[in-house]
Amino acid sequence: MDESGIATNVARAITTALDWTSSADTRAAAYSYLETIKAGDTRVLANTSFLLVKRDWSPEIRLHAFKMLQHLVRLRWDQLNPVERRNFANLAVDLMSEIANPCEEWALKSQTAALVAEILRSEGLSLWQELLPSIITLSNMGPIQAELVSMMLRWLPEDITVHNEDLEGDRRRILLRGLSQSLSEIFPLLYTLLERNYGAAIMEAGRQQMDIAKQHAAAVTAAVNAVNAYAEWAPLPELAKYGIIYGCGFLLTSPDFRLHACEFFKIVSQRRRPVDDASEFDSAMRNVIEILMNVTRDFFYKSTSGAGSSESEFEFAEYICESLVSLGSTNLQCIAFDSTVFSFYLQQMLGFFQNSKLALHYQSLLFWLSLMRDLMSKSKTALADYSNMGTGQADTEKRKILALITDDICSALLDTSFQRMLKKEKVHSGMAPTVGTLELWSDDFDSKVDFSQYRSRLLELIRFIASDKPLLAAAKVSGKITEVIKSLMLVHVPTKDLAIIESMHLALENIVGSIFDGSNDYSKKNTEVQLSLHRTLEGLLQQLISLKWTEPTLVEVLGHYLDAMGPFLRYCPDAVGSVINKLFELLTSLPFMVKDPSTSTARRARLQICTSFIRIAKAANESLLPHMKGIASTMSHLQTEGVLLRAEQNLLGEAFLIMASSAGVQQQHEVLLWLLEPLSKQWTQPEWQEAYLADPASLVRLCAETRFMWSIFHTVTFFEKALKRSGFRKGSFSSENSSKTNSPAGHPMVSHLLWMLPPLLKLLRALHSLWSPSVAQALPGEMRAAMIMSDAESTSLLGEGKHKFSKGALAFNDGSQLEVSKEAYSEASETDIRNWLRGIRDSGYSILGLSATLGDSFFRSVDPHFVILALMENIQYMEFRHIKQLVHLALVPLIKYCPSDLWEVWLEKLLHPLLIHVWEALSCSWSSLLQDGKAKVPDLHGILAGSDLKVEVMEEKLLRDLTREICFLFSVLASPGLNAGLPSLEHAGQTSHMDDSSKTDLNAFACSSMVGFVLNKKSLAVPVLKICIEAFRWTDSEAMSKVSSLCGQVVLLAISTNNMELREFVCKDLFSAIIQGLTLESNAFISADLVGLCREIFVYLSDRDSSPKQILLSLPCITLQDLLTFEEALSKTGSPKEQKQHMKSLLIMATGNKLKALATQKGVNVITNVTTRSRNLDTAPESSRDEGDAIGLAAIT
Repeated sequence: MDESGIATNVARAITTALDWTSSADTRAAAYSYLETIKAGDTRVLANTSFLLVKRDWSPEIRLHAFKMLQHLVRLRWDQLNPVERRNFANLAVDLMSEIANPCEEWALKSQTAALVAEILRSEGLSLWQELLPSIITLSNMGPIQAELVSMMLRWLPEDITVHNEDLEGDRRRILLRGLSQSLSEIFPLLYTLLERNYGAAIMEAGRQQMDIAKQHAAAVTAAVNAVNAYAEWAPLPELAKYGIIYGCGFLLTSPDFRLHACEFFKIVSQRRRPVDDASEFDSAMRNVIEILMNVTRDFFYKSTSGAGSSESEFEFAEYICESLVSLGSTNLQCIAFDSTVFSFYLQQMLGFFQNSKLALHYQSLLFWLSLMRDLMSKSKTALADYSNMGTGQADTEKRKILALITDDICSALLDTSFQRMLKKEKVHSGMAPTVGTLELWSDDFDSKVDFSQYRSRLLELIRFIASDKPLLAAAKVSGKITEVIKSLMLVHVPTKDLAIIESMHLALENIVGSIFDGSNDYSKKNTEVQLSLHRTLEGLLQQLISLKWTEPTLVEVLGHYLDAMGPFLRYCPDAVGSVINKLFELLTSLPFMVKDPSTSTARRARLQICTSFIRIAKAANESLLPHMKGIASTMSHLQTEGVLLRAEQNLLGEAFLIMASSAGVQQQHEVLLWLLEPLSKQWTQPEWQEAYLADPASLVRLCAETRFMWSIFHTVTFFEKALKRSGFRKGSFSSENSSKTNSPAGHPMVSHLLWMLPPLLKLLRALHSLWSPSVAQALPGEMRAAMIMSDAESTSLLGEGKHKFSKGALAFNDGSQLEVSKEAYSEASETDIRNWLRGIRDSGYSILGLSATLGDSFFRSVDPHFVILALMENIQYMEFRHIKQLVHLALVPLIKYCPSDLWEVWLEKLLHPLLIHVWEALSCSWSSLLQDGKAKVPDLHGILAGSDLKVEVMEEKLLRDLTREICFLFSVLASPGLNAGLPSLEHAGQTSHMDDSSKTDLNAFACSSMVGFVLNKKSLAVPVLKICIEAFRWTDSEAMSKVSSLCGQVVLLAISTNNMELREFVCKDLFSAIIQGLTLESNAFISADLVGLCREIFVYLSDRDSSPKQILLSLPCITLQDLLTFEEALSKTGSPKEQKQHMKSLLIMATGNKLKALATQKGVNVITNVTTRSRNLDTAPESSRDEGDAIGLAAIT
């Protein structure tokens, strides 16, 4: 068939393939035909494609033909001879001339330019030199031709700026070298195109020749886009030498092109300073700095001159600020070389920080935070620009820069930070005088950053300033709080202005914490500074103590302010007594009995005051010790009077435990005895256990006895707090007794475990039994409803935003909550029962996990049978979220801290039922998810509300959470601390070729390696290894990363021991599963580790088991000779890194590049600005061609 006939057939196939009204089979046949043409004779492909790019065909056919030509150049160029390649190149350049027509679509022009660039990249520097004259001539013919040439120049470095797997190694280096050598021709050409077309656009717009002006504007835009592609990698001195920096700087003065030029400065401002001779770089970068600072100066002049600034001006200023921030982060040394320039720069960044526009302020905040973080850091290489200096020189430079950050600058930063601690949604109209014209943070400002993250950055900046200038920070925050308090007293309804005073307590907390924390060496400051600080903060403290607030919301805020002073109290012990008295005064001033505890501001305020005791106890350390007896006396009095709720007792008791941890072992024992003895009398009584824990029906009765139910709850949660808070702080004791008291045997909770745990285990066992089908069916409706997942948990699983909690609620990790103030004076609701069950479960698991950390004291005194019975009896009925909590809070610590000689007694029976169940459950759920798109999990039974899609999302989230937790448990099994008896891989490799009779038996590792113990127990090994194998098919990279560590230890034991069964599993099942896992794109993150495992198996085991070789030979694209060549390559290097690379290359080749985890993304053929941010720039000129109503230069971009 002649070429025109083939072209007609190809055109018909393209039309069919793009026609979605055609049948699937017809489209598939068309695609197959097109692939046949692409893979067939290169000359037929070339001639056919060149025919189809002519104007005679539709745009869709022409576009596809261009892509076929690009395919030929990229992948089959070497199949043409030199003469054919030259003719091909000339035809492509001629196409650029032909397509330079106003009527042609932009997409076709871009693909023409891309084709020429592809040819130049493939053919190299010689072709560039040959075509340059004709390209320059073409660019001089008119604005459309100039635009095409700029597009082509933009495409040339595409394989440098966008990674492409087809241009690795030498070819990539050759391209970079060729382009670098051609910059002396490319940059002058680009500068000429910028200058000529910018001038012509201005001139034609002045003549009202808007169509021609638009063409010139499009050429300018294309030239700037091309410049930006080189700005990422071309030497900065070259950009300066050929006027590119100057030209883009000039465009910043043009409202029509300045946003495009901003992209250039954003890119170059991020360029790193070279380590060697950087004088030319510094000179070029100073040009950049000067241009940006001049533009910034003009912006501030317009803003303050009364002329005002439009939204477009603010948008432009934001981009300039972004570049200045990048300069300060990556090239500070180029700015700081001249103190005058640097001072001016700091003033400009301060101006942005103080600007009323939130976007400008936020950009500047990132700069100030980065600068102060580097300057205040004690790391020797904290300041990136000075990392190649000696420590002394770097410290000197830091001191010079810090000296330029004056008190006035810091004062202004603090003032603005205090103002911006408010959120827009929290401000009412009456606060306008305080807020002024500031554009405060709003929820719709940045979808990636919420207000809490923004405020935490402000607070971090405040901490750095306080660390550097403590007197200034203390005076500023004290003055601001005094001002707020005075203004609050003048308001008739002070609670309306709570937002301001609530925000300032965070500022106070961070300033006081920064000044008085241990790392700041407060005690080393000179006496005058200390006295001044004490005067300032004592004055503020006395003012706070003197406040007579009784409104619960104000009392709550005052509690926050008092506990914020905690670190100061460490150095001002004389003030501790008055603070404690004030807290008790606030506590007793609030009503004890309320109608509805869940909505009571008084109840919430009482809890906050009790929490303040905890915070002060943590911060003030030994300063509270002289007051412990007084606090205990007051607590006892309040308890006797019956005006202290159990939740409040728990919080105050927790504070007491923290105080005791600073006092010594004897004091801790006494405090625990005082706190726990009353609880033990009730907790150990057999009557309540027989009445409420004998069977599931008894537990149902307990939930009907609401007062006793919540009493049990508070007892259990306090046991958890006692275990968490008791113990010894590092550095709290002298060296003579620290070793003794820090040992688990000396832990003050050891003596309480024997009476604490048995009833708890009974309670957990009874709770678990509720989910067994026979019991669940007989439960009352309210009880069954309480066992169903809450709305808050569902919302959390769906990721639909944070559930709004009432203050005073205990928040769980998944977003649900529990009212810690519950005292049960009314009948328990469904929600109350659900929260009670959840709290008992989580605290119970946590108590077991914390007890396990005591080591021998726990494991040798507690009967493992009762623990295993309580946790595992009904494991098969537990929901996924419950198993996850059990594993995380209880089982992981039990595994970590169990003595090795008790592994068999404890761990085999504990892990076997868990592993059997989760293997079956996960296998079933993952099969359902991968095959049907729905993960079948037990947690959502009974939940009818919501769409099917939402249920599917929740099911998948629950499945992935449990999968990751089980795989985390596997990583714990494989952790180095539990496998100290295993040899290193290098040592094992040296013995890998020894005869089996000379190798160690697997049983020898059962006492010194947790993995050895698991593999030696078939009841554990089988489910563990089956889960590992199946995990390679599950599309969860996080779980896979955890499993891989266990697989590594399994491989190591297979190499080190003579166990044939284990070796066969590793060589056959595991090796095959790893390769299967590499077919999943989700495993790309862990692919290096998986290839490493393949390498270890092949290198150390393939001589003893032929399975790895057979599996490789079974892959579709490998021959025996390929395998022999691979083995030869391995034998020539002992480097694990090089061997892994050989293994990776072999796997890619053997599978026909089907291993998605090893695939790298190719560059995509679209012209883009090299940017990480949407700029609303019109890179395609046709997007503005319909703007018929535009006037002047606004019409040409």
